Amino acid sequence: MSTVAVTLENCDREPIHVPGSIQSHGALLAFDPGRRLAYCSVNARQFIGAGLLRTGEVPGADWAAAFPVLAKALDDALRDADPQLSLQHEVHWDGRTADLLVHRSGDLVVLELEARDAADEQVLGYALKAHRTIDRLKRQPDIDTLLQTAASAVRELTGFDRVMAYRFLPDGSGEVVAEDRQEVLEPFAGRRYPASDIPAQARRLYLVNTLRLIADVDAPAIPVERWIGRAGELDMSHCVLRSVSPIHIEYLRNMGVRASMSISIVVEGELWGMIACHHQAPRLVPYAIRMACDVLAQVLAANVQSLLARKRARAAEMGAQLRAQVTQAALHGDELLAALAPLVQPIAQAFDAQAVVLAQEGKLVVHGDLHHEIAAGLVQSLQNMPLPERDLVVTHALKHGLPPPAPVTGPWCGLLGLRFDAAQNGWVLVLRKEQIETINWGGKPDKEYATGPNGPRLTPRGSFDLWKQEVRGTSAPWTEFEQDLARQLLDELVRAHSNRLAEMHRARTQLLAMLGHDLRDPLQSISMAARVLEKGGQASDAPSARLGQRIQSSSSRMARLIAQVLDASRLQAQLGLQIRRMPVDLARLLEDLLDETIVAYPGVRLLKDIPVALHAEADPDRMAQLFGNLLSNARHHGLAGEPVTVRLLEEGAQVRFEVLNRAPPIAPELVADLFSAFKRAAQPNTRNKGGLGLGLHIAEAIAREHGGDIQYEYRDGQVCFSAVISAR
Repeated sequence: MSTVAVTLENCDREPIHVPGSIQSHGALLAFDPGRRLAYCSVNARQFIGAGLLRTGEVPGADWAAAFPVLAKALDDALRDADPQLSLQHEVHWDGRTADLLVHRSGDLVVLELEARDAADEQVLGYALKAHRTIDRLKRQPDIDTLLQTAASAVRELTGFDRVMAYRFLPDGSGEVVAEDRQEVLEPFAGRRYPASDIPAQARRLYLVNTLRLIADVDAPAIPVERWIGRAGELDMSHCVLRSVSPIHIEYLRNMGVRASMSISIVVEGELWGMIACHHQAPRLVPYAIRMACDVLAQVLAANVQSLLARKRARAAEMGAQLRAQVTQAALHGDELLAALAPLVQPIAQAFDAQAVVLAQEGKLVVHGDLHHEIAAGLVQSLQNMPLPERDLVVTHALKHGLPPPAPVTGPWCGLLGLRFDAAQNGWVLVLRKEQIETINWGGKPDKEYATGPNGPRLTPRGSFDLWKQEVRGTSAPWTEFEQDLARQLLDELVRAHSNRLAEMHRARTQLLAMLGHDLRDPLQSISMAARVLEKGGQASDAPSARLGQRIQSSSSRMARLIAQVLDASRLQAQLGLQIRRMPVDLARLLEDLLDETIVAYPGVRLLKDIPVALHAEADPDRMAQLFGNLLSNARHHGLAGEPVTVRLLEEGAQVRFEVLNRAPPIAPELVADLFSAFKRAAQPNTRNKGGLGLGLHIAEAIAREHGGDIQYEYRDGQVCFSAVISAR
């Protein structure tokens, strides 16, 4: 038996499945495949009588004659290859009766003999009671009534002083839902027990062996002898006689319990709940009655599973309807937020939420008594939050995990966040209010440890008096079903948004093709007519000359806009720009462009830092376009009357072009979109009313096609855009 002290650090690893001992109301024998007795409890000779083998011996004919039922059970088990072997026999000798239980443990066949005190007719009577109880269980309409019926039935069958039925909560703690007890005992119904009361390894055993009896807490554990040729302790996971952890013994004593029995409620392969029985005196429940209780628990679990399945089916039907409504609205509405707005109430109902927020491109739709400012701050905070897989945010303690800039105030604690559009900060947010909960614990749920002869060890709670705890700052947790529904809605929204973007892209491509094909020829004609009109005037200030100049200027501007739109179309279609590299003097190219700018815009002040010559391999037309776009951007957005600084310099194998203009810094929320096509500025620029937001987008593409990039920074009170390209 292990002598390692059990402490706070290792209590979840206590080897309770190999205790090296059994409870005293039975005896144990384990035989290897060669029929050799490998393990034997030290009380077996006293329990069975004379003629018992010693460990390491193989039974012969005399042993079979003395113990015919044991011999036959061993022979049958050794011939049965079923790894899940589980047999039960009745043994009679010297006027005594015992239950013989047979199972496998690895390559061993384990025989357990358990004394029986109850008469056969009494056991039969209990079996009939169990049958009637099972029939009652099938007619119960809800889970709480099911558990109460089961608790009362188990107490009637077993005679325990107290029988509790409790279920496990998502945090692993157990809540007592139903109870049947002696009237003199303090009621435990409604109390909660911490997850640490049943460590992980104990939960595993409750799944392997669904019924566990501790007949007498004060009875000494009986050691199990091991044959010297056998390594390791016997795995007793399936043994009904397995002895009890000292910690659990102390736990039961602290509760005033002398005997206990627990029955697992297993739903869909998980430990969903337990039926726990307590008695104030030793109590040995016959094996047949225990098996009747185990069958009852299986029927109970099947009915719980059925009720849960019905509840999930109703919720799934509601979820399917909601998904269909969201899909229909998202696919066929003209604008996504406007299309989803009528569905905020059904969304709130499906998630049992008190508020819903829809957000995209700075627009908000708020449902519920959530303040608009809080909703806007929440969306902005989520934009700065590193998101998990599939862009779904799940929390029931929102105030503790929200990044700056804006904390959530008021009662809001639960959030399901569905981000369907990362580029335009598109969200569906479902929110729950704080759930102020008073938990009635069965004793203060804290682990303590004390120092004893073997060092520190875990000490179970000494008091199980009612201990109240008020929990704040959290909402009701989101169920797995609700999270699955959120993921399904997110998939539908992402799919609908992608379809919408694809349709917009097709429409835009068609429009751009029309602009390029159908408008260029008329513009050319207008431009030629403007030249004729301009030359027809007798003087440069004649009305016809001025009119021709205005028409010529407008048609040239329209041609530039069309060229920009066509370039953007090629970039969005991932076709790239047409680049033809050739030797070019970039300094001369830039000087010519600056001269044209001064002529066209006499009020512009330019500060130049340009070398006499700077030769590179580049596309001259595209580089002129890059220079012009950055210069135009500075001219439009710089402060009026302030100069624009232009620099061109060679840096090894690269060329750097910088344009600086004095202006306030660009707002941080706009920086991420600076080089996006068709972006929407937060504040319209009155000096560039006709801009499409394509200049920086195309300039960045030109720089990248030349092996470089463009960067923005705010330097010494000036907005600076710098383009770097490869010179070779």
